[in-house]
Amino acid sequence: MDERIERWGSGGPWEGIVGYSRVVRSGDYVHVAGTTATVDGQVVGRGDVGEQARVALRIIGEALTKAGARFDQVVRSRIYVLDIADWEAVGVAHGEVFADIRPVSTMVEVSRLIDPDHLVEIEVDAYSPLGG
Repeated sequence: MDERIERWGSGGPWEGIVGYSRVVRSGDYVHVAGTTATVDGQVVGRGDVGEQARVALRIIGEALTKAGARFDQVVRSRIYVLDIADWEAVGVAHGEVFADIRPVSTMVEVSRLIDPDHLVEIEVDAYSPLGG
């Protein structure tokens, strides 16, 4: 493996099955995988898309920290919702973290996520210069 690429997992059950990392640092770039409101294998905030977005963003913040990055270094977010009518609740949660940071962002409706109780999934990319 390339030593310039570092990978961290969250210990989630899908990482080993699917073969992915929660967060990867490649030089000055940090990528956080699609993140849902799943804590200790349980979906948090069932039926509440805003709460699920907040939990996903908290998990993303923890992943960024593992890789030595911060929310204010996020340059892109991608948001997947089951119902685009939920855009505002998810947008408000996103804004609680990113209102002053303002990364480029995309929100799209998808037909389903990996667990039927998931209502939203979020991924981010950050530019976080090493040693800076």
